[in-house]
Amino acid sequence: MKILILGGDGFCGWPTALHLSGQGHDVTLIDNLSRRHIDTELGVGSLTPISPLDVRLNAWKQVTGHTIAALHMDVAREYDRLEATIERLAPDAIVHFAEQRSAPYSMKHSRAKRYTVENNLSATQNVLCALVETGIDAHLVHLGTMGVYGYGGGLRIPEGYLTVEVDDSDGIRTQREILFPPDPGSIYHMTKTQDQLLFYFYNKNDGIRITDLHQGVVWGTQTRETRLDERLINRFDYDGDYGTVLNRFLMQAAIGHDLTVHGSGGQTRAFIHIQDTVRCIGMAIGAAPAQGERVRIFNQMTETWRVGELAALVARLTGAHIAYLPNPRREAAANDLCVDARCLLDLGLEPTTLRDNLLTEIVDVAERYADRCDRSRIPSTSQWVRTSRVEQSSALAS
Repeated sequence: MKILILGGDGFCGWPTALHLSGQGHDVTLIDNLSRRHIDTELGVGSLTPISPLDVRLNAWKQVTGHTIAALHMDVAREYDRLEATIERLAPDAIVHFAEQRSAPYSMKHSRAKRYTVENNLSATQNVLCALVETGIDAHLVHLGTMGVYGYGGGLRIPEGYLTVEVDDSDGIRTQREILFPPDPGSIYHMTKTQDQLLFYFYNKNDGIRITDLHQGVVWGTQTRETRLDERLINRFDYDGDYGTVLNRFLMQAAIGHDLTVHGSGGQTRAFIHIQDTVRCIGMAIGAAPAQGERVRIFNQMTETWRVGELAALVARLTGAHIAYLPNPRREAAANDLCVDARCLLDLGLEPTTLRDNLLTEIVDVAERYADRCDRSRIPSTSQWVRTSRVEQSSALAS
């Protein structure tokens, strides 16, 4: 298959590109390297030394004999180039990672909020418009997030759709299916809820075939392909804006830092290993919806854990201490999370669950590159509730 990967240089995009190329697909990736630019903006880089994109691509060809083509393009701002590229390549599938992916970064300041909305929604809209205008019948596979549903409510979260009963115009009780009600907890998550509505419309109106993967928190850093050569190594974000919780704990343990639990530790999250991320995307591509089928929504996760339980697990494994810090997010102190996730299991996913050997592997990676860690970047500083300028002035006056 010819597969176009948007955002193919990122944490999930890069190992996905390698995985699909290794399976024999004709892969082209598009990226504007915005994630690398954000590293410069924040003054913090990946714990692992990620190579320039051209070095990565050359290494992949040298090690495996497979070739991945790459284009430098801003999907959100270069619509004409995107449309022309889709028309020229006529891909069978498009994998869409081209969105700012951090909830904390999206809440950092007004510029980050505006960038996240403008970039994410424009990128999704442009891809959908280009598919309509070119008439290319490509299957769009989008990486969404479980966070569109929030973290509470006590309801079992289905895979996308909820059956409800309503009265029709004659007062007769009838059933219909609707998108499960969203409850985003950040600007980033809010953009993903808007993605759902864009997908719903373009699928209904134009017949675009779409699979939306609502993914849990990713842990791990390496996949089978990225381990082949150090030049192929994946990102390892550990800072308070982009580092995911379990990876942050493991890195902190590796350098002798306290494990930073924000809030009570009672927050429950869905998790998935990076190796399963790339497998799930491959499975979704291979099980494309038929023409006229509604948007497919899969909950892409393998297990749920409370944040405090994860910290205790890492502490037992490594001897690290746990530090409880104020929670910068606006969320309940504790929540339950019950998720349906049968679709990918039915497609053959054999879940990778938290195991000591995999956790130890991540600690080993962190220890190897510990000298690259900037300890001042470990704390999470983005605040969900910000003090207004009027409140700041009043506080100073008093």
